[in-house]
Amino acid sequence: MIVYDGLDAVPADRPASVVTIGKFDGVHAGHRAVIDRLRATAHREGLAAVVVTFDRNPLALLNPQKCPASLVSNEQKLELLGETGIDATLLVAFDQAFAAQSPEDFVRRVLVDGLGARRVLVGSDFRFGAKGAGDVALLRELGEASGFVVEVIDDVRPDGEHRVSSTWIRRLLDEGDVAAAETLLGHVPSVRGVVVHGAARGRELGFPTANLSPESEGLIPADGVYAGHLIDAGVRYPAAISVGNNPTFEGVPQKQVEAYVIDEEIDLYDHVVTVEFSHRIRGMWAFTGIDALIEKIQSDVDTARALLA
Repeated sequence: MIVYDGLDAVPADRPASVVTIGKFDGVHAGHRAVIDRLRATAHREGLAAVVVTFDRNPLALLNPQKCPASLVSNEQKLELLGETGIDATLLVAFDQAFAAQSPEDFVRRVLVDGLGARRVLVGSDFRFGAKGAGDVALLRELGEASGFVVEVIDDVRPDGEHRVSSTWIRRLLDEGDVAAAETLLGHVPSVRGVVVHGAARGRELGFPTANLSPESEGLIPADGVYAGHLIDAGVRYPAAISVGNNPTFEGVPQKQVEAYVIDEEIDLYDHVVTVEFSHRIRGMWAFTGIDALIEKIQSDVDTARALLA
């Protein structure tokens, strides 16, 4: 997949394209249904399959107080899009100048002059241009004048009622329901970060953990203990994972992610690793004694090993 970092990076000799536009936060099952249609259309008509997305949630600029946490970082989003088999992604900086464009300017600069769009796939609630002035009806009108056709893609509703959305997935992760979130995402929820030095309590207890930096990428699920995997340099290791501030000890940062690699001890300090959350084992508990804590950790590790077998 080619990544165009802004419109200026799109070459003048780019092929004509079929385009879809959106935040693509999480690149979830709803997004993938649109991308499947995008790729099929591109193959049928001999066009390039192109996704247009943004370097931030538009609300981060337009209404920061209402902007939710992102499910994935830009780097993670581009990797997930690259796995779908599309030809290119245009990553647009959603800044004041971009937000102030009229609907007509957006269509001309991005879709016509920028990408040579022949077809544009959007959802029924698609809005574009300054203050969301443009809707699907206007996009169709502008498309007729500019040489592209607009297709409206139906929402994916796995239960027949609720559409797959980043908001739904975010709520599931906030509840710790990583299995349900995986179903809606179409991939395992994960975070990525640098392994940093912690208080070494896990090592003292016999369970050395890889502690992720608080600046990790991706939405961390609810506090608790999970079974999943730690991925380092492409190698996947089964892991028991703790999320939270560890109520048994004081001074542990909020939302600390600690992964214990099961049955192996490896040096991961300063490595950038990905931690995947496959199953929730339990919530976060406080223990009155170290012996009880060690016993429970061993039970959690045994449960994680069985779940991941």
